[in-house]
Order: sequence, then structure tokens, then C-alpha cells
Amino acid sequence: MDEAQEIHDYLPLTYLSAGEGEYIRFVWEAFESNYVAGKYQFAMLAFHMLYMSYVYFSVWQIKQVRKSDFEHALTFLDENRRKELLIATSPFTLHVVNESGVFGFLRLIGCQDQHIGNFKKPVKLRNDSAHPNGVIALTDQTATDARIEQIMQQIRGIQVHMSNVLHSCLLQFLHDSANPDEREISDREVHVEINFLHKHYLSRKDLEACITCSLDEFNESPFRDEVMALMQVLRTKVEE
Repeated sequence: MDEAQEIHDYLPLTYLSAGEGEYIRFVWEAFESNYVAGKYQFAMLAFHMLYMSYVYFSVWQIKQVRKSDFEHALTFLDENRRKELLIATSPFTLHVVNESGVFGFLRLIGCQDQHIGNFKKPVKLRNDSAHPNGVIALTDQTATDARIEQIMQQIRGIQVHMSNVLHSCLLQFLHDSANPDEREISDREVHVEINFLHKHYLSRKDLEACITCSLDEFNESPFRDEVMALMQVLRTKVEE
């Protein structure tokens, strides 16, 4: 169970709607209750849903800053599905792409076939245990903990590739926010939460990546102090 807790560091700190946050809490509680009860196979079905949610959040961030590349990646989808993804207002819309297929979007951040193959492995393992085949694939805690660690390894691997995207998200946000007189929300913390955390579904690990971003381009900006103040809000979020 302790190993599984790590996934919360990779899931958003806050959600655009209460329903989305409730969904993630529901899935976590389904994992937790089945794990404690020794129903490991069902626990892992729920944990897999958390894994796929993490993947959707990552692809959503890619969509935000690599819009042209993302649109080109949709070329071979049918028109209705393509349109649905282009006008999407939530990462959960990505469920319309089959689970194996959604990993293909990670090629937009430099993931190679060997990476994609590893990231997709949990989908096959889930498929093997999600059908009434008369086999209980997971019967003990040790094997389940090993499966959890396998999934966490894939999450860590994806996260490594996300740094440039996250830096792009941050720099765009700072450029758009540097002049407080041009913001709709003057309160820095509220502005950060609504227009950065909510917009990009950012996690604690995402923010850790963001605060490593070079801000040299703001050195000569008349709004450098405001940029630094916004960054301090992000650092506080990481530390909380």
C-alpha cells in the first residue's frame, strides 16, 4: 500500500471540476478497499485506471503546448472522434481513443517505440485479468506490490520525457501573467490555481519539474519581480 501512495504525487493537485476530483478519489478508494480486503485482482483494475488517468493528464499537457503536432497526430482518426479531441475541454475526453493507441501521442515528446512498448505493458496485463477467464491472476500481496512498482516505473519513465512540455506550459503562463494589470485575477495564488494548475492538470511532480525551468529570458523584463512572485507561489505548492 505504501508503494501505491506514490501515484498521488503524479496526479493533479486540483481539478477543473468537483466531479473529476471525486472520480479520482472514488477510483483510489476502490483500489484501497480491495487491496486491504485481499482482492488484489480488483485492486489492480482500479490502480490501472489511475495509471491511465495519469497518461491522459500528460497527453492533455502535450495538447496544450504542441497544438499543431497534436492535430497532425489525429489525421487518421475518423472525423467525429478527431473533432471531439480537438474541441475537448477535459483530458478525460481522451478515453475515446483506445488505451493502447493513446500512448502514441507520447511520440510527440520524443518517446521511441521501445518506450511506448514499455508504457503499454500495463494495458496488456490489465486485459489479461479483466475478462471472465476463470483465472485469478493476482492472489498475494507480494505479487501485487511488484505489479504496482512496475506501473510506477512506467509513470516515472513518462514523467522524465515531460520536462520540456512542462517548461513550455510554465513559460507561456508567465508571459501571459507577468503584467498584473492585464490579468483578470489580481490575486496571485488564485490566478495560479485557476489559470495554471487547473488549466494543465498539474501534479506535485509537474511543479517540481516546472521550478527547474530557466527564467533567464525574464532577466531584463520590467515584470521580473512579478514573475518571481508567481514562481514563489508554485514553490509553496510543492512544499505543502
